[in-house]
Amino acid sequence: MAPIVAGLDKFFHLLVDWDKYLPGVVNTLVGGHGHALMMGVGVIEIVAGIGVALKPRLFSYVVAAWLWGIILNLLLTPGYFDVALRDFGLSLGALALGRLSAEFGDR
Repeated sequence: MAPIVAGLDKFFHLLVDWDKYLPGVVNTLVGGHGHALMMGVGVIEIVAGIGVALKPRLFSYVVAAWLWGIILNLLLTPGYFDVALRDFGLSLGALALGRLSAEFGDR
């Protein structure tokens, strides 16, 4: 549920201003369209959240990889190392879900 909520909030900024997590170098790489990039990120997060609900054996690994990308992004942004560490913990949880769903998913 969390990826879906975070993905939706990329459009409304009710929880946080998500654009502040985008480093300047990435914003420059996308031609100054960082907000549009973050909305695209939101769509991907919504799809990933729905995917985990429907096919956790596959999408848990997609979410783990996605979180590693977010971690790399956060490491480029000074002041958000604590959030990067939290996301690393979440990625471990996603990996655990993938392993558990592979073991117990068909039962």
